[in-house]
This record gives sequence, C-alpha cells and structure tokens, in this order.
Amino acid sequence: MAIEIAIETPLQDDVRGLVKELNATLLQLTPPEHCYHMIVEQMADNDTTVFIARDNGLAVGCGALKRHDGTVGEVKRMYTRPSHRGQKIGARIVERIEALARNEGLKRLVLETGDRHPAAWTVYEGAGFSRCGPVLDYPDTEWSVFYEKSLA
Repeated sequence: MAIEIAIETPLQDDVRGLVKELNATLLQLTPPEHCYHMIVEQMADNDTTVFIARDNGLAVGCGALKRHDGTVGEVKRMYTRPSHRGQKIGARIVERIEALARNEGLKRLVLETGDRHPAAWTVYEGAGFSRCGPVLDYPDTEWSVFYEKSLA
C-alpha cells in the first residue's frame, strides 16, 4: 500500500510516539537550549495544521504548518522514521504544507532547522526554499539554519 498523507490531530497515541521520536532525534544533534520543540498540545492549536504520513495505518512521518500574523507560515515538526527515509515522504509533506499555505493566501513560508540536518536541507532546497537570516523570533545561533520561500 502506498504512503498516505492526511491532516490529523496530533493528540493520538501513535502521533505522540512519533513526536517523541522526533524530539529524541533532535536532542542527539542539538543542545536542548537550542531545540525549539512544539509539544503535541501546541500542535493541536487552531493556528497549526498537522500532516501525518501513514504506511498501512502506521504513523511514519509528520510535518506542520503554523500560521503567523496572517501572511507568514512556518514549517514545523518535520520528521520521517528511519525505516521510511528515502521515499520522499518529507518532500510530499512539504508540498502539502505549501499547497495549504497558498490556498489560505499566505505570502511566505519560513522555517528553522538544525545545523546538523543535511537531509532536511535537501528536502527544503528541493522544494525551492532558500537560506536566509533568522526568521520570526528565533535567535541567531550557530546551531540554527533558516530557510524561506516566497509564495507571492
């Protein structure tokens, strides 16, 4: 069966487990004070839409669109389980996030990722994002890499 991606609530046990894996992975690569995690309860807020990738019902990937000030969207909580990497799941989730942002009239997508996440950079650059300076209220540190994409 093909990987299916849909908007879902993050307040499901299997999605909580997926986000727990994401957090553990990030903490292996980045000091805790430079990790900007949204907890699943924040992901369930009205300003955020969560996409879950499933393989035969198993949650294998996620990503979210968080809206800021009516014109800017932020790509958040991108993760694909190691067992499913290399299948373009992250790229497909980013496509869904961008399509939703465009549909809602957002003008720009931004994101913060780690300085030790080259696979993520490949996904974002492949989707047309460009590196930029700090976005939103993120500090400018050696641990962060920032991307943006105009939707205008």
